[in-house]
Amino acid sequence: MEWTDEGIVLGVRRHGESSAIVELLTRQHGRHLGLVRGGASSRLRPLLQPGNSVSAVWRARLDEHLGTYAIEGLKLRAATLLGSSHGVYGVTHLASIARLLPERDPHEEIFALLEHSLDDFDDIGSAAVHLIHFELAMLAELGFGLALDNCAVTGETTDLIYVSPKSGGAVSRGAGEPWRDRLLRLPPFLRQGEMHDDLTDQDLRDGFRLTGLFLLRHVLEPRGQGHSDARAGFINALIRQQAKAALPAP
Repeated sequence: MEWTDEGIVLGVRRHGESSAIVELLTRQHGRHLGLVRGGASSRLRPLLQPGNSVSAVWRARLDEHLGTYAIEGLKLRAATLLGSSHGVYGVTHLASIARLLPERDPHEEIFALLEHSLDDFDDIGSAAVHLIHFELAMLAELGFGLALDNCAVTGETTDLIYVSPKSGGAVSRGAGEPWRDRLLRLPPFLRQGEMHDDLTDQDLRDGFRLTGLFLLRHVLEPRGQGHSDARAGFINALIRQQAKAALPAP
């Protein structure tokens, strides 16, 4: 058995004295593990960092075997990504969410979204938007997508500013006003057709609250899991950055 594919490194664990088991999210073969001989060496270690894009050749005698990877670097983002606290937490959390996908099941749209997210992760605000969109996409991919295109009560497609915490459906301003204290806020950058040039700190917090609730209820808790520490670390880094930005200039 043999195939060649592009992959994004999700994680690595040492195997024996010099090898490593590498977990990739590949474009055409999904989340896939393989043994890299010499993966713990100084030559290969920089390639096998979370967030890096690689070209991988997988070989095994039978399809169900772990198999081995021969890996070459394509886009080595890790040095930049791991140079900031939000980058470390963000990449770790993205990998933990991607692990919710079943092994060896292709999800090309998720691969493309993860690749795009990692390419635009320098600024913490942009990174937060990408992370929230990735969580929404994962909810949809796992069968729990939110209905944010029209009002769950009236069917309207405009002025959608709330989300029902029960159904996951959007609610318009008029329909939701009597129950506004019980509804989640739908931030503008998640509304169809709206730009988010005037993104606020509250928008990002509302986005994380929205995706966090449904991920926990529908995906994580049924598996006996909770949100990753990395997610909390990213949000805390975001809050610290927002507080720092709000301080008056000396």
